[in-house]
Amino acid sequence: MAETLNIVFVLFPNLTQLDFTGPLQVLSRLPGSKVYLAAKSMDAIPTDAVLTLNPTCMFSDCPPADVLCVPGGFGVDDAILDEELMGFVKREGARAKYVTSVCTGSYILGAEGLLNGKRATTHWAYHEALTDVGAIPVKERVVRDGNIFTGGGVTAGIDFAFTLAAEIAGDEFAKALQLGLEYDPAPPFDCGSPGKSTNEALDAMNQRYRPRFEEFRGKLALAMKTQ
Repeated sequence: MAETLNIVFVLFPNLTQLDFTGPLQVLSRLPGSKVYLAAKSMDAIPTDAVLTLNPTCMFSDCPPADVLCVPGGFGVDDAILDEELMGFVKREGARAKYVTSVCTGSYILGAEGLLNGKRATTHWAYHEALTDVGAIPVKERVVRDGNIFTGGGVTAGIDFAFTLAAEIAGDEFAKALQLGLEYDPAPPFDCGSPGKSTNEALDAMNQRYRPRFEEFRGKLALAMKTQ
């Protein structure tokens, strides 16, 4: 019988739902997995896309994590200033076998010093701030450095989850899982990263992200001062 594998997702308001639900779909199928959705309270958590999430435990009573997974989203701005959430991440990050993030969730890890000197990635629009948390920026969809696994923006969380699944359960299990989930991407446009994007699409996304990025970076600096 497989040993129990405690997979803990950190929930906070206004997270990007696919940062969470993509990896959840994959990792919840690992042998012996038991998934915990940890939050400050048992209140429903609003996401960025109508869907609300129901925590299964609070930070105060969550079992020790074997896998700690932190999603991203615009809610990271406030999450990095939340002492209870950050204390939980620091505690679990120090003892989890695998410490992971998707998208801007990397900054929740980084603001607690967990990425210091580590190779890491995040959403392309936020990539340049990785040095603010002592990380070594790597422009790849999935980056591993020791027991730290970071995924790029949003959909990269699915690739991250399969990478971690292979690490935990082996390549053949991960391949079978990929087949079972029919994960065989064939997007209608080859425009999913800045290097492949049209100028029009890139301009539109820069207009969306740049003002938010500057505000985020100010909050990140404040969070780093309280480390």
